[in-house]
Amino acid sequence: QVQLVESGGGLVQPGGSLRLACAASGSIFPINAMGWYRQAPGKQRDLVAAITSDGGTDYADSVKGRFTISRDNIKNTVYLQMNSLKPEDTAVYYCNAHRILGLLVEDYWGQGTQVTVSS
Repeated sequence: QVQLVESGGGLVQPGGSLRLACAASGSIFPINAMGWYRQAPGKQRDLVAAITSDGGTDYADSVKGRFTISRDNIKNTVYLQMNSLKPEDTAVYYCNAHRILGLLVEDYWGQGTQVTVSS
């Protein structure tokens, strides 16, 4: 089992910045990739950004150039730096850990943290 604890959400004005953090604990080896997803009211949960164990990254088109995902392997923590925030970035942000062990695929989720962008 992998436990994920998110932090860093909150209320910010348009154009502002926030940094989310997700600390992983438990049976964390190996984790192939970690990522951030978000879900706005009435919408599906979508990928925002992901980072693989070897540092490869992927971003949703809507956040490219504004958000940066990074990881601290010593602290077992993944971060999402969000700049130039827009009202449409408002959502609950969820941390995800993805693991593949042979034919077994596992996904773990954090409890979510609210991000609200509003003036």
